[in-house]
Amino acid sequence: MKRSGDHAILVIKSTKKKTVADMDDQLIWNALLPLFEDFNGPHTFPQKRPLLAHYTSIATLERIMATNEVWFSNPLFMNDVEELRFGMMQGFQKFSSDSRISEACGSKERASKLIQSFNFYFESFSNEHALDVYVFCLSEHDGQNTDGLLSMWRGYGGNGNGAAIVFDTGKINVSPASPLIFSRVEYSSAAERIEALDKVLDNFSRLLKAANLPDDKLQFAAWLLLDRLKMFALFTKDRGFGEEQEWRIAYFKDRDTRKSLEPMCHYAIGDRGLEPKLKLKVAPIEGVTADDLSLSKLIHQIILGPTVSHPLAKSTVLRMLEKVGKPELKERVSASRIPFRAT
Repeated sequence: MKRSGDHAILVIKSTKKKTVADMDDQLIWNALLPLFEDFNGPHTFPQKRPLLAHYTSIATLERIMATNEVWFSNPLFMNDVEELRFGMMQGFQKFSSDSRISEACGSKERASKLIQSFNFYFESFSNEHALDVYVFCLSEHDGQNTDGLLSMWRGYGGNGNGAAIVFDTGKINVSPASPLIFSRVEYSSAAERIEALDKVLDNFSRLLKAANLPDDKLQFAAWLLLDRLKMFALFTKDRGFGEEQEWRIAYFKDRDTRKSLEPMCHYAIGDRGLEPKLKLKVAPIEGVTADDLSLSKLIHQIILGPTVSHPLAKSTVLRMLEKVGKPELKERVSASRIPFRAT
């Protein structure tokens, strides 16, 4: 079932299995489609296909090149303490006490069915799936900028000792069955994010009332609302992070009904101890990626950080690319000229 348009790397699909008994689910989805309308349009993928930079350490650069893997992180372990929690908890609290939901259902009995279904899906997500929500973070990159952004070098690029891997999203082909979502991050204050959540619930209430769903289909509406709240939680951040100009690729395990990427749900030991990771192979994956997907195709440039921009460092990176079997990337390596040295 086609979901919120083509803003994802692969079109978002419903995880609800379709049977002969629910062949009208597509009509229900069409009625509730405007719930996701803010994820469509010229400002996001695939209508917009920017260059995106992933700032990281030199060690991670070498690992990515050697293994053809990019590691997605669980947002609950990331540096923004509100990641995922803010949108999900605020959405749950507002939904549970919003009188518009009851009014849209038309009766207390129907409202009770909807709330029970929503609570069931929310608890299932919290207890079974939240561990396997993963994101890969990138920063929108100006193609004329060959130096990278100093704030990103300091925050994510090893304090200038790392590298920025610049990906060309124009080389990404959309596939209709992927569990991955690809979109830009929107920034606002806490009050503005709560206001935006209120608009989501208001929109949901209006759509639900107009759809006049049968009682046995209210659970589908509850699932869609939770899905919308998850997307809100992952693709909005506090405006204090706004200079990052972030885009994200997100993975939800409960979307991966074909278990295409589930075997890549793994772990890693880092500075914060043991963490869950999605170790995504950048290679053709049936039903998920295009048949010609590769790092060599996607990488537009590799920028060495300002602290490791000297000729010997660049020469060593070129040797590394030769040794790991990616000599074609050597001509895409450049060094940042920002006069910054970490203290």
